[in-house]
Amino acid sequence: MQKKVIEPDNSKLSVNLGGIKMQNPLAIASGTFGYGREYEDYTDISQIGAVIVKGTTLKPRNGNPAPRIVETAAGLLNAIGLENPGIDVFLNDYLPCLREKGVCVIANIAGNTADEYEEIAFLIDKYGKNSVSGIELNISCPNVKKGGLQFGTDPDTVYQVVSGVKKKTGIPVIPKLSPNVTDIVEIARAAEAGGADALSMINTLMGMAIDVRSRRPVLGNVFGGLSGPAIKPVALRMVYQVYKEIEIPILGGGGIMNHLDALEFIMAGATAVSVGTGIFVNPAIAQDIIEGLNNYLQENNVTLDELRGIAVEK
Repeated sequence: MQKKVIEPDNSKLSVNLGGIKMQNPLAIASGTFGYGREYEDYTDISQIGAVIVKGTTLKPRNGNPAPRIVETAAGLLNAIGLENPGIDVFLNDYLPCLREKGVCVIANIAGNTADEYEEIAFLIDKYGKNSVSGIELNISCPNVKKGGLQFGTDPDTVYQVVSGVKKKTGIPVIPKLSPNVTDIVEIARAAEAGGADALSMINTLMGMAIDVRSRRPVLGNVFGGLSGPAIKPVALRMVYQVYKEIEIPILGGGGIMNHLDALEFIMAGATAVSVGTGIFVNPAIAQDIIEGLNNYLQENNVTLDELRGIAVEK
């Protein structure tokens, strides 16, 4: 596949996501794009609004046992388990390469304790502040034994983690919210009260698959996170609900496969959108969505500001 190059109208596509200036509203979801190198043959990453890099922890992690990915009828189940080389490798090896590409980088971080989130944020602020535009707090990963989801399902804990990280960095902080909760609005309010600059929503839904031949769970971790088109209606509903109740901007995503899906999230209140699973279907999906949004705005003579939240009754 030949690398696709487009010439979007950046004056119409640019957005400000809680202090993160993006040339267009399209972000790559964490965990689906690695650190950008994997997709250089298909995508000019400098044209993407933001790249949210693979989740990073304080120390290296091996992740969960295989199998770690299984395809479903309308998406993927993954139980990678936050495999990554640790914050030092990210700052010293991967971040300089991304800096050379001129891409807006959002670091996704996770920890076993609230203190670990704070320490990672401090290190990014100290050594990568000029290269990292935002910090996404992974408080919603459903397939790790410690950290992740345990931090994102209780409002008090969400407040504690967000407010603690905000004290350690001046970089915009974006908690990634879990759909595996009873009241997403309550969680969003806690994050906003803790000082979040924006919200990322949603992470994957917890699910599983069973092999009827072996009569055992398919995933080595048993449970995994469901992503892809199957979760889009849930994600859209949650963005709609939260947009009505908070003041900070939203990075919306979940099952986005084309620019029309992206427009739905914007009309539900999202300032920017993220694509993840769709990359595995179409490695050049980012450019396709950016081009589709650009064409839609021109053909309909509207702006993103005019579309944002237009479907929401406040």
